[in-house]
Amino acid sequence: MIEVILLERIERLGALGQTVKVRPGFARNYLLPQKKALRATKSNHELFEKQRAELEAKNATKREMAEALAKTMDNIKVVVIRQASEMGMLYGSVTARDVAEAAKEAGKTIDRLMVQIDEPIKMLGLFPVKVKLHPEVTIKLTVNVARSVEEAVMQAEKGVALIKAAAKAAAEEAERAVIEAIGTTDPLAVPAETEGEEAPKKEKKPRAKKAKAEDAAE
Repeated sequence: MIEVILLERIERLGALGQTVKVRPGFARNYLLPQKKALRATKSNHELFEKQRAELEAKNATKREMAEALAKTMDNIKVVVIRQASEMGMLYGSVTARDVAEAAKEAGKTIDRLMVQIDEPIKMLGLFPVKVKLHPEVTIKLTVNVARSVEEAVMQAEKGVALIKAAAKAAAEEAERAVIEAIGTTDPLAVPAETEGEEAPKKEKKPRAKKAKAEDAAE
């Protein structure tokens, strides 16, 4: 592990100005080249303290701009058209770049690096996606993945993928059919006797009292 000084807030790691321990690879491949941190050396600590006020002011300005932008973008819906199988599986997956391009088509400009897709999108339907406009400002948008614009409109109206809606409707219809079939069958009904056949007669068992009377007579 190595120590670095954060130059901005990093989720699940720390706030601007904090000194934290991270894995060397994470620092080398992400934090340092992206200028999100400095190695925690004595000289860098001194440099940071000299620039702290300026860095904090810049961060506050960027945060305010992001908050203003968030008010115009939060909960927006974007459409991504993709080919899919009959079961709704995509031939590929929807990427952060796809979401950024869809947002641009909707009149909202975001960088693909801001898009955070927690789970791969590989099905038709509506999916929530996070967009980090600033390390301290995150919004949510809905990605409507459909095979056509018309299908996307219908999915937006129903609030669920058409594939899922159709499957649910089919399941409900099957359940109703089963209930109706059970309702038309009377479990207590006695089956009608077959024509020409007599119902078997029940064998009468001798009563105990009669047997005792005959023994007494003897």
